[in-house]
Amino acid sequence: MCPQNAHSMPDADAEGSYGDPSCGDSLTFYIKVEDNRITDISYLVFGCSASIATSSMTSVIAKGKSLEEALAISEEDIIEALNGLPEHKTHCSNLGVSALRNAINNYLNAERMEN
Repeated sequence: MCPQNAHSMPDADAEGSYGDPSCGDSLTFYIKVEDNRITDISYLVFGCSASIATSSMTSVIAKGKSLEEALAISEEDIIEALNGLPEHKTHCSNLGVSALRNAINNYLNAERMEN
């Protein structure tokens, strides 16, 4: 699989980051939201090939979902969509899910502040 949606998004509605200190990987998700739905998503990741794959798959799964549906995406969903990960790389799925949740929560917090 070729990584999809790997680019920055200067005009994002929100962004969220997450890093894994144990392995040094880090990820930032950028999201655009319209009518409570993720209409565009991208990411920048620094890490191993498993981190790149899980970041890409997380972006593919989340795009088009409502914020609530995207918040419900689990590490297991990512691993299953990739047809598995080596046991010592399963922690990489947490990177994408956590960064996505941070981006969504940052968006929701900003919306609350505006209203």
